[in-house]
Amino acid sequence: MKSPKGVKGFIIILILVLLIVGYYYYLSNRNYRDRKEAEVVVTPAQSLLLLNFDINYPPTPKEVVKQYMEFSKVLHNEDLTDEEIEAVGLKLLEILDDDLVANKTREDYIKDLKSELKTFKDNDYAIVNMYTSQSTDVDFFEVEGRECSSLYGTFSIRTDSGTQLLQDIFILRKDDNGHWKIYGWQPQADSPE
Repeated sequence: MKSPKGVKGFIIILILVLLIVGYYYYLSNRNYRDRKEAEVVVTPAQSLLLLNFDINYPPTPKEVVKQYMEFSKVLHNEDLTDEEIEAVGLKLLEILDDDLVANKTREDYIKDLKSELKTFKDNDYAIVNMYTSQSTDVDFFEVEGRECSSLYGTFSIRTDSGTQLLQDIFILRKDDNGHWKIYGWQPQADSPE
């Protein structure tokens, strides 16, 4: 007679365990669905604006140029408001050398940027790909006691007549904080016009 009570107790415990596991599964999935619905979608422009260069600055010249290219792709390809263009454009200044930034007022810089973007969009161009030199192809040199580097950056641009490659030589210079900043660039191919 003890055997049926043992089986009955085992079945009751098994049912309780299954109920607890089922309830836990229900709660886990409900919270997951709630979290998934509450996720915020970050646009490419917002993603760039969230970068904190004070904490996480690109460590190499190649990474700085890649970051510049990402800014260029977002500015040229995304449908941005005037406020977003201005915010992203000003954020881009953080990876440019102070001497380069000093060449224009912020107002002129934003005005020229908006004009360039308008021309690009009016012609229905788009940046479809971009890449930099291999790490081994970065040249390092010194000018007036300052560390400098140069490397290629290539944009693949879709035009109405096909795809055009635009290659630039980027010159970077280390600032007083040891950060590589873009000092300038020289186009090596005609830009699409």
